[in-house]
Amino acid sequence: MKTSDKKTIGILTSGGDAPGLNAAIRGIARTAMEEYGMRVLGIKEGFRGLIDGNAEEITSYELAGLLTRGGTMLGTSREKPFKNPEKDPKTGKTPVEAIISNYKKFGLDALCVLGGNGTNTTGHLLYKEGLNIIGLPKTIDNDLVGTDVTFGFHSAVNVATEAIDRLHTTAHSHNRIMVIEVMGHKAGWLGLYAGIAGGGDVILIPEIPYNINSISRHLLKRKQEGKNFSIVVVAEGAKNLEEAALSKKEFKKLRSDMNYSIGYRVAKELESATGLESRVTVLGYLQRGGTPVPYDRVLATRLGVHAAHMAARGEFGKMVAVQNETICAVPLEEVSGQIKKVPFDHELIKAGRAVGTCFGD
Repeated sequence: MKTSDKKTIGILTSGGDAPGLNAAIRGIARTAMEEYGMRVLGIKEGFRGLIDGNAEEITSYELAGLLTRGGTMLGTSREKPFKNPEKDPKTGKTPVEAIISNYKKFGLDALCVLGGNGTNTTGHLLYKEGLNIIGLPKTIDNDLVGTDVTFGFHSAVNVATEAIDRLHTTAHSHNRIMVIEVMGHKAGWLGLYAGIAGGGDVILIPEIPYNINSISRHLLKRKQEGKNFSIVVVAEGAKNLEEAALSKKEFKKLRSDMNYSIGYRVAKELESATGLESRVTVLGYLQRGGTPVPYDRVLATRLGVHAAHMAARGEFGKMVAVQNETICAVPLEEVSGQIKKVPFDHELIKAGRAVGTCFGD
């Protein structure tokens, strides 16, 4: 229960970790404490912590040095309370009922949820249950609608681009096709930006189904021109023409039955079609870890500060966002359950095509 008449806000981080989470926590907490005299509770392990009642007050001492740290000081989980209707035998409550109960027990006046699509969708559903929710856009995939950019994205682009840069040298030395697999199940923003920044000769993203023959022709043409190596950037959700024709359920089953990732499949297909030696590097969790780049530190701070101001003036049911370089807020109902995909006519795709990049089509 509340220990004073101070307003109390809670903060939780949910879903995959991403650079900038600690910077956002710091932005919210410092503004809430120093400008409004609020009490700030840190909810541990995402929505799981709110279900279990696991929270601690955040002090100004804990915020020192937090800006540059990767990960999240609060821990995270992929708990989805609305997908589990079962009552806990010990408490007799469903996860959602437990969240509402603990929200009241902690005396929260607002709850800031930091995460991607799943987190902000859950935030919207909790807002509909009567809780005062503010969302913040965190994901390296940059696939949240309503915001031009999410924090964590530029740090991941930096990691992926540096990896591509390093692979250029070994590709050139050994005259190989180097396939680099990056994250991006449903949206190709990371693959597109890192691929363009790293000089990828081929970029495969989920939004543009690929034809292996088109890619092979492109790579063989490079070989004929005396370019003895190629860089192929593949988003993990990239699909060929046949897969693009499948239903969502059929595609999910097909991928679950694969005992290797898409990067390995593409490399094998290219070796068979071109006769050129191929090697694969899967970047995996490297893209989510480490210190946030300055852009994400600044962005996360701006978003966090704005969230604290929203909490102070009672502006709930919205996600803090960036539109045309300006910090604003959009209704969570417009974000919930949506995916921001790369448009086929996106300016960066056009730029890539102009400089000779193959997108597999």
